[in-house]
Amino acid sequence: MMMTQPTSHRRVSSAPATLSFLLLVASAAVAAPPLLGVAPQDEAYFTPDIIACRDGLGSFPKSRLNDGYCDCSDGTDEPGTSACPEGRFYCGNVGDTPRFLFSSVVNDEICDCCDGSDEYESGIRCPNTCKNINDVRKDDGVGVNRKDIMKDEGVARNIKDVTKYDDRSRKHALDIEDLIQKLRGLRMAVVIELGLAICIFAVCFARRRSRTRRRHYILKR
Repeated sequence: MMMTQPTSHRRVSSAPATLSFLLLVASAAVAAPPLLGVAPQDEAYFTPDIIACRDGLGSFPKSRLNDGYCDCSDGTDEPGTSACPEGRFYCGNVGDTPRFLFSSVVNDEICDCCDGSDEYESGIRCPNTCKNINDVRKDDGVGVNRKDIMKDEGVARNIKDVTKYDDRSRKHALDIEDLIQKLRGLRMAVVIELGLAICIFAVCFARRRSRTRRRHYILKR
């Protein structure tokens, strides 16, 4: 009597699926974090390899973004550091009202953003004091939190006004600088003309003196 061997079922390995899942998790883990100090609506502006300064007076490579050195006079390249006095730092303030700060207050050991994002390297641990907007609306009848919102809105308005004033001041500064350059060019032209006049006078004087000597020499003969 012949014995039949039991049919062996091939076990399909799940290794490829597991590997794909791990790669997906790893890629999600190393995804680029949000740009420091940049508002979400402005992140697309910083995606090119060469980024233009917003004032149109220069550009910088993406590798110099937030490197601690001011490349743009308006602080476009340093939104997340205090390197440029003209820069603006964006506080996300999740659940609360976002706001902009002057970059000069970043990492100054004072918590300015309610989420503490402005003190990421100062060594100060800022508590999250952001208030949920929904909770603020619930307490709207009491009017306690409305004052805080109005205060933040007033600060945002003041920053916008300061920004407009800075733009006007920058334009006036550029006009003054152009005027100074023109005055320097005019002074250089005056110096050149004065030098030419002195040279012409010296040549004329030398010729006249040589003629006078010749006359005296002829008269003596």
